[in-house]
Amino acid sequence: IMACRKDGYHVGAVVVDRHALTRAALRDDLAARFTLEIAERKANSAVFGWIDSGQFREVRSDIRQELNHISGIIMIEGGVKIVSGGFNIGAVGVSGAPGGDKDAACAIKALEKLSERIEFAIE
Repeated sequence: IMACRKDGYHVGAVVVDRHALTRAALRDDLAARFTLEIAERKANSAVFGWIDSGQFREVRSDIRQELNHISGIIMIEGGVKIVSGGFNIGAVGVSGAPGGDKDAACAIKALEKLSERIEFAIE
């Protein structure tokens, strides 16, 4: 949320584990309430395909519409997988910036800032 706030965006962010279970959810006070639901679905998409949700949308454009009908996922940009020690451990989804590319950029910035803490927690 802080990574997006620095760019003037008010978002919701959800972290899910490798089983797509919500581990953390936080919404900026000025973000719409729907941002958490969308962020969770973006994170779940990254876990479902083990690639960032925007990439998943591109490589599976042939069945994108069908995938959007699966409960709990959405095929839009803004879900970023979390990797530690070479293992996929979960994903973060961000929603609320003006465009999924900006949501993804915020998620990547946050993960880069927290990378040492994530690595330490896994060891």
